Amino acid sequence: MALILNEEQELLRDSARDFLNGRSPVAFLRELRDSGREWSDELWTEMADMGWAGIVVPEVYGGLEFGYLGAGLLAEECGRTLASSPFVSSALVCASIVAAKATEEQKSTLLPAIASGELVLALAWREKGIIDPAGTELTVAADGDSFVLQGVKTHVTDGDYAHAFIVPARTGGAAGDREGLSFFLVEKDAEGLEIESTLNADNHRTAQIRFDSVKVGADSLLGEQGQAWASLEKALDIGAISLSAELLGIAEESFERTIEYLKERKQFGVPVGSFQALHHRAAILFCELHLCRSLVLKALEAIDEDSEDLSLLASSAKTKCGRTARLAVNEAVQMHAGIGMTDEYDIGFFMKRAAAARQEYGDEYYHSERFARIRGY
Repeated sequence: MALILNEEQELLRDSARDFLNGRSPVAFLRELRDSGREWSDELWTEMADMGWAGIVVPEVYGGLEFGYLGAGLLAEECGRTLASSPFVSSALVCASIVAAKATEEQKSTLLPAIASGELVLALAWREKGIIDPAGTELTVAADGDSFVLQGVKTHVTDGDYAHAFIVPARTGGAAGDREGLSFFLVEKDAEGLEIESTLNADNHRTAQIRFDSVKVGADSLLGEQGQAWASLEKALDIGAISLSAELLGIAEESFERTIEYLKERKQFGVPVGSFQALHHRAAILFCELHLCRSLVLKALEAIDEDSEDLSLLASSAKTKCGRTARLAVNEAVQMHAGIGMTDEYDIGFFMKRAAAARQEYGDEYYHSERFARIRGY
């Protein structure tokens, strides 16, 4: 497919940009931060009413079934205004697992609730400081018709606000094995579940969740026992690509704001944007942004086409966008000079969010190593 947008996709992007600029500019993030909130329930409800929460959910379950390329455009626009919501974690990552693994009865209950925004899910998959999804150690023991979960999950995105968690747990094999992993849906108020949240520099929260003999029913199992790996890997790729799109939006907005500032700020009686050294730095970043856009579009298309190169493209996009976003925000702060690091200017917010988004679903170091491993280096 050509790496260009069709008319419907352009309309979606433009409407999302207008909505977020009017409803959730960076000034709104300041309001949330100052009031001690991470994201707005009202904003999420409005997003859901516009169909965002169900953008990849099949129409038969109340979704738009617009595809992941469209979803990536929304993630990119969220990056431009730093709009905070459970869009990626619930509507994209968790929805993909439910659609792939749940029974028809489970889909009929869960997917419409996800699409309406009434149900917010979070994927509780990390257990260690390093990224190692196959290294899952959280154990499951059968107890009659029920299951008992024991272990700890860390760095759970939106874990403080989610209504329930999709939990990869080990029902067979040993840590490091791809076989033997199963998905369980665990309600937030389950007995024995302890949630401890941490507020990060970007005003997003991550949670550590302790499962102390948490008992769940047989209907909490999503899919067959021991067969979760393929869907888990794809869900993490979807998360990485979606965050790549957000990082692209962050980098583009940082670049554009900086260019405007260079046109206004004067030194020695002339705009600093006229200095040749800054021309060169801006030109390099401009080219890097275009490379990122091509990679993100290709990776999003790979999700929609269920391409066999999905993991390769996911790691490629996350690596490139992570590095470019870091360059973009660093250049933005430097070219704004000392005021770039003050709270008075918005550009520092982009640096903080870029730093956090680079880490989610694996940073550029993890994904560059994964890319090399996939290619057999």
